[in-house]
Amino acid sequence: MGLLARIRKEWFIIGIVGVILSARLQPSFGVKGGPLRPEYTVSYVAVSVIFFNSGLSLKSEELTSAVLHFRLHLLVQSFTLIFFPFAVWLLLKLLALTTINQWLLKGLQTVGCMPPPVSSAVILTKAVGGNEAAAIFNSAFGSFLGIVVTPVLLLLFLGSSSSVPFSSIFSQLFVTVVVPLLLGQVCRRFLRERLERRKLPFGTVSSFILLLIIYTTFCDTFSNPDVELEPTSLLAVVLTIFSIQMSFMLMIFLFTTRSGSGFTPADTVAIMFCSTHKSLTLGIPMLKIVFSGYQQLSVMSVPLLIYHPAQILLGSLLVPSIKAWMTSRQKAVKLTSLTPI
Repeated sequence: MGLLARIRKEWFIIGIVGVILSARLQPSFGVKGGPLRPEYTVSYVAVSVIFFNSGLSLKSEELTSAVLHFRLHLLVQSFTLIFFPFAVWLLLKLLALTTINQWLLKGLQTVGCMPPPVSSAVILTKAVGGNEAAAIFNSAFGSFLGIVVTPVLLLLFLGSSSSVPFSSIFSQLFVTVVVPLLLGQVCRRFLRERLERRKLPFGTVSSFILLLIIYTTFCDTFSNPDVELEPTSLLAVVLTIFSIQMSFMLMIFLFTTRSGSGFTPADTVAIMFCSTHKSLTLGIPMLKIVFSGYQQLSVMSVPLLIYHPAQILLGSLLVPSIKAWMTSRQKAVKLTSLTPI
């Protein structure tokens, strides 16, 4: 793959690095009260556009084909929004005894509270040849569920900014998340054929807006001289993230492939990706709302910024191995069914 092709493929990761460096060089432009006025342009306009875009692009009409696989959906959603955050909470009890930056640890807890992403789990499931319909359903349903559950989990495990009361947080979530998402879905009902025919770049639009949110978040950090991030803490968090992803994927794999589980190899693939992936697109705006006023907000967002590319990298590396396993399992099942009794 050539350099330009690699840049085009990884432009979002490069963009994250670019906006963080820009914030470091000129933080005054994107701070609260600065020329960009992020307290309005980001907190309301940018977040609303992201969720309107999500509503417009979310193919809810495709969910009916997978809705009856109740056991699979229950496993994915309970693992993602119940087991995952509580398991991370227990792990952090141990990590709190180390010298890792406490705000990075809080950021790891926010990762655990996030819903599944709308796209990456579906893309990887499709690449392997897994149950794509189930992946689409759980990614979409998890996103809707996360609008309510994720803020509650964040407040349960971490509390909120003392300057933003509980009622204010949920009213802002309703205005900037729920309303735009529902409006996007309503618009999709009338524009569905045109949207599918023209293939508009919904993901690219959301990614650009997400870069703006990340930029203003880090502007707040770099304008505060008291915020520091040790390299050893950062390395420890990176290793922890990869360990969490690999151990949870293995856990799901062993659970769904055991004798009598009732799940097919294609189901296992969808469950494995949907249960362990976390949404950056929904996560960063929610953190911006729930933890408004935290000077360490950008440090808290670092684990999620690491988790996003890590889950794509790890998933991509595992695609050939998982595909080979699934093919061999399907052949074995087919041979068993053809063998005379």
